[in-house]
Amino acid sequence: MTTAEDFGLHRTHLIGVAYRLTGSIADAEDAVQEAWPRFAKAEGIEDVRGWLTTVVSRICLDRLRSAAVRRETYVGSWLPEPLITTGEDDDPLASVVRSDGVRMAALVVLDKLTPDQRVAFVLHDAFALPFSEIADVLGVSEAAARKHASRARKIVTGSAPPPRAALDEQREVLEKFLTAMSSGDVEAVLGLLHPDAVMIGDGGGKARTAVNTVSGADKVARFFFGLVRKYGYPQMRPALVNGDLGVVMAAQGDVAERVTTFTVHDGKVLAVYDIANPDKLGHVDFLV
Repeated sequence: MTTAEDFGLHRTHLIGVAYRLTGSIADAEDAVQEAWPRFAKAEGIEDVRGWLTTVVSRICLDRLRSAAVRRETYVGSWLPEPLITTGEDDDPLASVVRSDGVRMAALVVLDKLTPDQRVAFVLHDAFALPFSEIADVLGVSEAAARKHASRARKIVTGSAPPPRAALDEQREVLEKFLTAMSSGDVEAVLGLLHPDAVMIGDGGGKARTAVNTVSGADKVARFFFGLVRKYGYPQMRPALVNGDLGVVMAAQGDVAERVTTFTVHDGKVLAVYDIANPDKLGHVDFLV
């Protein structure tokens, strides 16, 4: 078997690792591409999957550290790049989005971690890499790698989102929510928003959305109805975003293109994530 065929067998797995580490599909694809020439030159690899996972993780760690620096001057909230899939089993990324760990809500929690914590936690808890290999990725002792993962686990456990609602439940709730929004039914919208609902927007200073997190059902409802009054009800199409239901909206007048996804819990909308920064949407097909 050629090295190209070997590499191809593990590409989807590597994209999944890199996306979980960086929250960026563009960075994930770049990291996997960057690993290819290193793999092509290597000899005597016994565990191809493990070797490639380690190499990709090192590349992602560098990107995470660079991203941490960029965030110091980032305008507004920072959200992961949305990962859109078709829902069909032959979609190459179908296996990636099946994991709860790539849900938007879960990735937002991972963004609370330092780069080293995130790498240690994801590689150990999600992909079962031994700490000896994680230590090699981080360039630290095995004891230090364990400590990074332990600290990350405490943070993640304390902020963990609720389990993913079944798609049928999500579909029912979102259809009711969007219908109520389009008809201007304030009471119905409030009834479909969880009391602790939040709306988080990411425009990066380049597109209009909420700069600060909007918290509470009443404030979230007023925010959305304010947008509808100002810009009208947008055209949108449903999409699977990080394995959950969401919508894709092309640019309409003064409103920039965006991807919006939701977390549904207990039959209500608990969180809304609105990604409008064009730098994070280059891979999204906005054609209807």
